[in-house]
Amino acid sequence: MEPTPEPDTRTRRRSREQAPKVTRQPNYRQLRHPFPAQAMFSDDEIAAIHDTALRVLEELGMRVLLPEARQIYAAAGAKVVDDMVFIGKDIVRAALASAPKRWALRAPNPLRDQDYAQGAMIFMAGVGCPNATDRDRGRRPGSIADFVETVQLCQHYDVIHMLGPMTEPQDVPVHLRHYATLQAQLEHSDKPLFLFSRGPGQVQQGFELIQTALGLSDAEFARDVWVSTVINTNSPRLLDNPMAQGLIDFARAGQMCIVTPFCLAGAMAPITPAGALTLQHAEALAAITLTQLARAGCPVSYGGFSSNVYMKSGAPAYGTPEHLKMQIGGGQLARHIGLPWRTASGAASNTADMQAALETTMGLWGASLAHGTLIVHTAGWLEGGLTFGYEKFINDIESLQVFSELASRPSGSAAEIGFDAIADVQPGGHFFQTQHTMDRYQTAFYAPIVADLNNFGTWSEHGARTSTERATDVWKQVLRDARKPEGAEERVARMQPLIAAFAAAGGASPMD
Repeated sequence: MEPTPEPDTRTRRRSREQAPKVTRQPNYRQLRHPFPAQAMFSDDEIAAIHDTALRVLEELGMRVLLPEARQIYAAAGAKVVDDMVFIGKDIVRAALASAPKRWALRAPNPLRDQDYAQGAMIFMAGVGCPNATDRDRGRRPGSIADFVETVQLCQHYDVIHMLGPMTEPQDVPVHLRHYATLQAQLEHSDKPLFLFSRGPGQVQQGFELIQTALGLSDAEFARDVWVSTVINTNSPRLLDNPMAQGLIDFARAGQMCIVTPFCLAGAMAPITPAGALTLQHAEALAAITLTQLARAGCPVSYGGFSSNVYMKSGAPAYGTPEHLKMQIGGGQLARHIGLPWRTASGAASNTADMQAALETTMGLWGASLAHGTLIVHTAGWLEGGLTFGYEKFINDIESLQVFSELASRPSGSAAEIGFDAIADVQPGGHFFQTQHTMDRYQTAFYAPIVADLNNFGTWSEHGARTSTERATDVWKQVLRDARKPEGAEERVARMQPLIAAFAAAGGASPMD
């Protein structure tokens, strides 16, 4: 015969059995960096990097292929010789003075809006991938079906804050691709949108489609930021036709350019962190200046994606010490010029293994310590951006959510410290049944989406499956459960006649 439980134990057991089910509901929609920004260089060194970048632009110049861009620079007083543009310090300083320091990044759902400013922490999934891969279907060229699925995956997780070109739908002709990708975004998500910058024809049609889908007047579209694009310079010191045109077109429409030189130390940039950052900074300043000359006060994000190469092959490397050093230095340069900025994580690994997890997580920490406003390539990126991995996306989401939990600081109140709970448990006892635990256990801890926290025996009984294998079940369930967000069908219905008319007229080829 079992002994009668002590009254306090019986009460606590009944309290646990009768307690209503409470679901933990974290809010990852708008995040701020939880830790102070860090420094890799002294203030004097950052000033020297900035001043040297200005000297690069004035004395060495940028090669600018687009005639219209060269004309804009020349009208502001820059020296133009053939396709080389030499930009004086005063021109750059005036551009930095006119560039806004923060703005609202609008979404189809206002609850998804983001404050694009220093201190904000905005995550974007891995983007720009020509291939997709998962355990069931293997590695394949990206398709519109893959693009839709990656949009649905991004929509499902609040910790992904804005959309990008996760996979390139190569089964859709380039002159029609902007229609398919915009429709997929508006049909399956209500987060901030992206648009490829592939010529004024596609860009202007994209703006018109977004404005029509969202029911915006000309003034409403021009007043706020409804769409972004990424502008990559061609390091070293080259701005090509589509990128220069994108800077001009987005600036004139008041939409956001995310300027991103891609400087790989030892290959496309000097081998030292300071040297690579100097080149990155110079190229970013040249692009930012063009936007402000096209339309003063337009939103433009400073950015950079500098890392090193593997010197035995020339392949890009990510999550390395040099990558993190340049991220932190990039953050210092962003604060030096006072602009919000874009940085990136990433992975060189060819599969969703420990290497991929390490590279991505280390890049995420570097971006956090640097106070990156927008952190790109945080989920799903493999092979240095050649492939979007579904299982890696799920495991990366786990990392992002764990990291985002740090943005919510714990309380140190007397109730949370819990002296009474400590007093209630005798030495060698446990806290499972204290009232302190009973009041909090349903919402106290982060609940993993893919991590298996069971012991070895239980894990073995369940098939001894790796996190990559478990992630397959997770993404499949997400796609099975995917539903179109509220208002999506109406938005798509408004834009479809315009898509049909544009397509019937032949679409828009790059640089049309």
